[in-house]
Amino acid sequence: MVSLTQSIVSKAVKTLEDELGTPLLSRIGHRSELTAAGEIVYRRALTLLAERNDLLTELNDLRGLKGGLLRIGLPPVGSGALFAAMFTQYRARYPDIDIQLTEHGASKLHECLASGEVELAALLKMNSFSEEFDYQDVRIEPVVVVMAANHPLAKRKRVVIEDLAETPFILFEAGFALNTMIKLACDRKGVTPKVTARSGQVDFIVDLVSAGLGVAFLPRMLAQKHYHDGIRLVALNEPDTDWHMVLAWRKNAHLSPAAEAWLTLARETRLPTTS
Repeated sequence: MVSLTQSIVSKAVKTLEDELGTPLLSRIGHRSELTAAGEIVYRRALTLLAERNDLLTELNDLRGLKGGLLRIGLPPVGSGALFAAMFTQYRARYPDIDIQLTEHGASKLHECLASGEVELAALLKMNSFSEEFDYQDVRIEPVVVVMAANHPLAKRKRVVIEDLAETPFILFEAGFALNTMIKLACDRKGVTPKVTARSGQVDFIVDLVSAGLGVAFLPRMLAQKHYHDGIRLVALNEPDTDWHMVLAWRKNAHLSPAAEAWLTLARETRLPTTS
C-alpha cells in the first residue's frame, strides 16, 4: 500500500490546477470541496482507473496466467446466507485464485463498481438500478415486517404501509438499499416513517424489535434465520418491495476469468426462493 503525505497530495493537486488553468478544490478553512471543474476531473479519473483495471485484466488473460484475482463487493445484509458456501466451493475449484472481498452498503458498492475497484458487486435491483451495469440474478425474496410477538398487528397475515404509519421503524444504517426500498414504499402512500433507531447488525435490529422498540423490514429468508418466539413475521403487501439480489458488473467491461468463474458458479448454485 502506498502512503502519501498531505503535502505531497496538495502539491499534486496544485500542479494539476496550474496545468488545467482552473481551481479543482474550494478551500474553506481546513475543509476542501470539489469545484465544478473538480467534479469533472474526479469523474474522468474514476473512468481512467476503471480502464486501467480492464487493461491489466486483458493483459493477464493474454499471458494465460493460471492464477488470478477475484475482486468482489458484497453488502453486509444477506451475504452470509447467499455466498458463504459459494466461497468454499470456489476455493475448492480454483485454489490458485486470490479473493479480494470488499464489504459496504449499496451506495458505496455502486461507487466501487463504477470506479473499477471491484469487478463484481452484489446489489439490490430496484427500479432506480443504474443503467451503467449489467447483472445476473441471484435470488428474489419477499420483504417481511418483523414485529414483536405482542404487537397489535402481529396476528395479521399481511400488512400495508398505511397500517404502520404510527409505528416506529428500525432501519439499517444510511447507505443500505433496503432503507431506500422502504422509503419509496412510504412515499408512494404518503407516509412519513418514524425512524426510532438504526443499526448495521441484523441480530441487534431483531433484538430491538423483540424489546418493543418498533418494527423492522428484512428479506424473508434472513428473517426466518433469526426467528424466535419473541417476534412475528408478517408479509408486506406492497408493490416493488421484493429483495432482488443480483451480481452486477460494469457494462462493456472485460471480465476476468476469475469473475466469469464466479458468475458460472452462482448460476449453478442459485438457491430457490423460500416458501
